[in-house]
This record gives sequence, structure tokens and C-alpha cells, in this order.
Amino acid sequence: MQFPYFIARRYFLSKKSQRAINIISMISVSGVLVGTAALIIVLSVFNGFENLILRLYDSFDPDIRIEATHGKNFPASAVSLEHLRNDPGVQHVMPVIEENALVRYSERQFIVTLKGVDQSFSKYSGIDTMLVDGSCILERGDTDYALIGSGVAYSLQLGLGNYNTPIEIYAPKRDAGSLLNPEEAFNRRYVQPSGIFAIQQEYDSRYVLVPFRFAQELFEYDSLVTSIEVTLKKDADTQETLSRLEALIGPDFGVKDRFHQHEQIYRIMKSEKWAVFMILTFILIIATFNIIGTLSMLVIEKKKDIAILHSMGANQQMLRSIFLTEGLFINLIGCIIGIATGFLICLGQQHFGWITLSGSGSFVIDAYPVKMEVLDFVYVFATVFTIGFVAAWYPAHRMVSKSLDLNTVRNDE
Repeated sequence: MQFPYFIARRYFLSKKSQRAINIISMISVSGVLVGTAALIIVLSVFNGFENLILRLYDSFDPDIRIEATHGKNFPASAVSLEHLRNDPGVQHVMPVIEENALVRYSERQFIVTLKGVDQSFSKYSGIDTMLVDGSCILERGDTDYALIGSGVAYSLQLGLGNYNTPIEIYAPKRDAGSLLNPEEAFNRRYVQPSGIFAIQQEYDSRYVLVPFRFAQELFEYDSLVTSIEVTLKKDADTQETLSRLEALIGPDFGVKDRFHQHEQIYRIMKSEKWAVFMILTFILIIATFNIIGTLSMLVIEKKKDIAILHSMGANQQMLRSIFLTEGLFINLIGCIIGIATGFLICLGQQHFGWITLSGSGSFVIDAYPVKMEVLDFVYVFATVFTIGFVAAWYPAHRMVSKSLDLNTVRNDE
């Protein structure tokens, strides 16, 4: 056992002659503990919300979306769907039509984004898990159905089961000469509502899902589509598949994964997470300054021991190592207990949902979501250790040097 470690451990475990030093030591450990646990908990909660939003997007957005680089639509034949389906990472390919339209129900009307998809959309997207009312049906025989966002349904005061009042959908004709006569300027189709979904406001207040054929007829897109949605296999590597598809379809089309489909939102979430991390780290730095006070008082109390050790041959570097190790003891004990505390609190929140969201029951979850990641624990440990080392280094070097200088002066006298 190294000599500095042995002496530092004895100093840490033994009672101090000044009770204030024991109290400050406990405050130092507690400050590091609370700060470390707070970092773990906050980062895990941010991860939980990020994971929740990703799952919500997963239920509506595809793994990869292919869009025209210029213009809002393109001929379906411009991209070989068969070649896309033959890619080893691709599970399903679906052409999509997405355009704005006017929806009218009874005496109410609302501007929506109409999305034409085939019946397989529910199988590969997970939209059926987000239904709050009705069933996930788009076609049944010759009857067309629509899935309505909850925000759109609220604006229209729409209820399911009223088959006497279908939804009217209007879209401008592509070759309309004049908009003065609505009968001539707009295409009109009827559709029955089959279900209401609730994902998040961005989708709920905008989207209405209809059969692909219905959208083709309404918008007169006989051979045009606005995008192609690709679902990947579970074991497929997204970036590798993305690169292959980009090489396959050429520069006239943009190939976007989920991150690039919502790049701004993802960047904001990451920025918020690390901004909070920096704020809590600053608070932790302030709490860690207690270590400076603890070691300074300890050096003053042990000045006789320092003189004795110095006279026995302990050099200045060894004496500094003793008190630096003492400071690291305080820091590491608080850090380890804090990490364990944060882990246990997050684990309990995952399994029992101790802390609930205000207004629970109106959101998709009732309690704060938590997701722990190994890298967060590594970052927190490295941050706390670095702060603790810096906080312990100053008094260990400065105060020990002063103590030795005072002893030298007294001996000379």
C-alpha cells in the first residue's frame, strides 16, 4: 500500500479534533453526491423524452423517405420500385401522395394535409397503436375510409359512427381555368371516417390518411407521387442502406433517414440536453468548492504531522499527494454514491413511475420517461472526477507549501 494513500485513508476515516472539519467533509460528500445524482437523473429523463418522441415519429414516419430534389412531385416511374425492394436492407416500399386539401364535415371545414397510403401503412408504421377511437381501416370493398388526426377531428367536431354524414374533401383541379365557380374549380370526393389517431400536435392537427387510389383521383395524380417511403428490416444498417439507395436513384432525389426528416427537432433536443448538463455541472462546481475548504482546514489541523513527516524524509511532493488523495476520497465517495443513487432512482421510475406528469391521462404517458445510457454515466463520472481533482489540487499544493514554509521559518528562528 502506497504511503500517501495509507496516510490519506487514516485522515479520512479518523475523527478530526475540530468538529467543523467533519461537518464540512460530510457537506462536501453530500454536495458531490446530490450533484452527481442530479446529472444522472436529468440526462436519463432527457433520454426518455427523446426516446418517446422517436417512438411517436416511428408510428407515422418511415425509416427512409425519398423525395424529389426539385419540385414537390415526380413520376412514379422515375424511381424503380422493384430495385428498391431488391435491396437487402429494405423490407417494404410504398409510394405516397401528400397534398393540402379542404375538409368539410357538416357545417365545419378545415385545411388539412391529405396523405394517400395503401393498406399496408398500418402494418409497417404502427399507426394502429396510436388510435384513440375507431379502427384502422382505409378500404373495405368499394368504400373509402379515412384516419383522422385528433386535432382535425376536434376542429371538425367529428364523431365516428355517423354514416349519414360523410366527410367531404375538396382539392383544386390541375387544369382549373377559374376559381370563381367552385363546382368547376375543385374536385370533390366523399370518405367515411374509420378512426381517430393521437400522436402529437404536429400530426394530430394536420393529417388525414386516405387510400392511395382515393388521393390519386382527388389530386389527379395519375402517374405522380410526392414521395416514396421505405421501411427497413430490423437487422438492417440504416446508414449503409441509405448510401446504397442514394447511389441507386441518383442526385435528382433526396434520401432522408428519420434524423434528416426532423433534423431541427433532433438538434434542439440534443442542445437542450447538453445545456442542462452544463448548468448542472456549474452547480456541481460550486458544491465541489467545499472540498477546498475541507482540505485547507485539514492542512491547518495537521501542520504538526506535516512537520514530523517532513523531518522523517517525506518530500513536498509526497505531502501534497497525501492531501490530494484525501480530496479525491471525498470526491470519489460522493461521486460513486451519487451515481448509484441516480441509477436506483431512475430504475424505480422506470418500473414504478413514482413521479407522474401533471395532467396525466391527457398525454400518451402518465409518468416521466427514463432511459439510462452507459455513455451518460461515463461522461458524468469523468466530469465529476475532473472537477474534484481540480478542487483538491489547489489546497493540496498551496496550503502544504505554506505550511512547510512556516515550519522552515520557525526552525530558522
